[in-house]
Amino acid sequence: MTESPVRAVVFAYHTVGVRGLAALLACGFDVSLVVTHEDAADENIWFESVLELARLNDIPVITPANPNMPAVVQQITQIQPEWLFSFYYRHLLGAELLAIPERGAWNLHGSLLPKYRGRVPINWAVLNGESQTGASLHRMVDKPDAGNLVDQQAVPILPNDTADVVFHKVVVAAEMVLMRSLPKMRDGTHAEQPLDLAQGSYYGGRRPEDGCIDWRQPAWNIHNLIRAVAPPYPGAYFDDRGQHFRVLGSYWRNEEAKADRLRLYWEAGRCYVDCVDGRRLQILELEHNGISLDARAFTEITGSDERDLGA
Repeated sequence: MTESPVRAVVFAYHTVGVRGLAALLACGFDVSLVVTHEDAADENIWFESVLELARLNDIPVITPANPNMPAVVQQITQIQPEWLFSFYYRHLLGAELLAIPERGAWNLHGSLLPKYRGRVPINWAVLNGESQTGASLHRMVDKPDAGNLVDQQAVPILPNDTADVVFHKVVVAAEMVLMRSLPKMRDGTHAEQPLDLAQGSYYGGRRPEDGCIDWRQPAWNIHNLIRAVAPPYPGAYFDDRGQHFRVLGSYWRNEEAKADRLRLYWEAGRCYVDCVDGRRLQILELEHNGISLDARAFTEITGSDERDLGA
């Protein structure tokens, strides 16, 4: 019996890209080319390098600014890959690229599709207070994150998980999905299920300025924003009386507020916010001008160990 063809081209970046490429190699796929990104000089590179893994395995690598350029399409056409995979690659692949592999083009997405199609799905799931998310392997079509589903794996989001914590859970979920699915895909026994996009949602990218805290929101919503953009992401922030503060962590215990007004204060060495809905939120790290504040430093800057917000 002739073994199914396994020549692949991989578009990949970030830690998910590294784990996706590693899974393909572990399952015997012949990766003929890796397409990845140049690391941006102004980006916090806290994740693993696809380029390094490709070099370890002597796989040719290219880093085009646009993967849909004719020269890139021609190069991949000449390789004649049976498979094309995209793992956390940041550009949409056009119809010409998707039409090249005879056994299809496949994407690994960080949500339970059809929920959270689009950009930064993990951050959005945390921001919206979801109790779970996951990883999904699906066929790529012209419309983003809309092709047939092969498999997905859920992971829990606990009330105090940051987006970074959830990201690392999703990395493991992605590996599980791939290691279950790739052998079946190779021998043609995998199943595909159409996605009902009406049951899902599509989200765009987020910018650092989207981390501005609106203190008029309930405590749970504020907590979700803080943990959705906590480091290694840019962090939440607020401006008050000409001073700029970053809020880099919070902890939710569903406690009652100590006062009936919106205020930030220190108690027994801990920082809290009494919110408009009568709940209070612990602030794990408050920063001013790049310096992490304790009660004493906060008092020196503001003149008091508490401050009414929005005054």
